Amino acid sequence: MAVKIKLKRLGKIRSPHYRIVVADSRTRRDGRAIEEIGKYHPTYNPSVIEVDADRVAYWLSVGAQPTEPVLAILKKTGDWQKFKGEPAPAPLLQQPEKPARPSFEAIGGEDEGKGEAITQKKKAEKKDEASAESASTEA
Repeated sequence: MAVKIKLKRLGKIRSPHYRIVVADSRTRRDGRAIEEIGKYHPTYNPSVIEVDADRVAYWLSVGAQPTEPVLAILKKTGDWQKFKGEPAPAPLLQQPEKPARPSFEAIGGEDEGKGEAITQKKKAEKKDEASAESASTEA
């Protein structure tokens, strides 16, 4: 039985998130898994990668083969280099948080109402014209 470490897709149509699972190579993508060993959320900023390093090391030592996407994730976390005996990669960089935009009131803006709308409604004009026509026909 060939065992693979692969991604199992979850989530809605345009907001995918994945679980890193160990499964038989013959099962379908979202099929039954032997074990779940991590999570991957690519749509978050920065993306979330959680991997159980001990279980990954065990499954790699037993002979499980990672798929290409999982191999890229394992290289980013450093688990693949640890398994191969290579030096660990640089730690993942966290993006600095952007400062919050100042609120409208903090800038000093005041919201002064202008009153009524500039343009008149078309329905009101039609009613006025109809009432004027009826008044002229009565007279």
